[in-house]
Amino acid sequence: MTTDILTKIENRILTITFNRPDKKNAITAEMYQAMADAMADANTNDDVRAILFTANGDAFTAGNDLMDFRDNPPVTEEASVSQFLKQLVVAKKPLVAAVNGIAVGVGFTMLLHCDIVYLSETAQISAPFVDLALVPEAASSLLLPARIGHAQAAEIFMLGKRMNAAEAKTAGVASDVFAPDALGAAAQKAASMLSKKAPAALQQTKRLMRGDTDAVAARMAEESKVFGAQLLSPELAEAVMAFMQKREPDFG
Repeated sequence: MTTDILTKIENRILTITFNRPDKKNAITAEMYQAMADAMADANTNDDVRAILFTANGDAFTAGNDLMDFRDNPPVTEEASVSQFLKQLVVAKKPLVAAVNGIAVGVGFTMLLHCDIVYLSETAQISAPFVDLALVPEAASSLLLPARIGHAQAAEIFMLGKRMNAAEAKTAGVASDVFAPDALGAAAQKAASMLSKKAPAALQQTKRLMRGDTDAVAARMAEESKVFGAQLLSPELAEAVMAFMQKREPDFG
């Protein structure tokens, strides 16, 4: 069992904490599996009324661990990352995120599935998939343009533009922004308030607000297929090599 993801259930709140600060909380297959298992249990556990994502260190998550992805490419539906993304779609309980620093790639796209997203004033969110010769995932190619419009989403996905906390709130990606030392308490308070609401009413409200999750699941599956193909492509090999060598990639 990995210690890079910490989970605890307390006061009807499942807290999932990224705990790999020395690597900016970059996510490995083992970490994805731990989160997927915890969320799957919470979905049917009456002792859980809300789920809170937090992180130790100065980053929320730098996204996927590139070396782990290279060595364990998630090319099947059984891959741990696929299981985690599925849990984001089927989650019945409200999801709260406390983003304390950079949130890159899946660290950003997972926020589109969260109900309440609180950012530190120091937070920076980005989804540089194309920069890594990949494509968006977590149904973000559907959800982000719907949230902020095609033109702004294209800057984020295609140009790798970062959004700061104020921009994310203005765009509707984040619920609110807090000083770094106030973020944790604010997110905990929100999760606590949710845990005390009428559970059926809360879950039905979440379901109604989300709308057609079949469309979300379908887009996620389509993205996964293309993502898997790119993982095995010469483009990705060049992007990873360039990253390791700290140079600009040459795609010909």
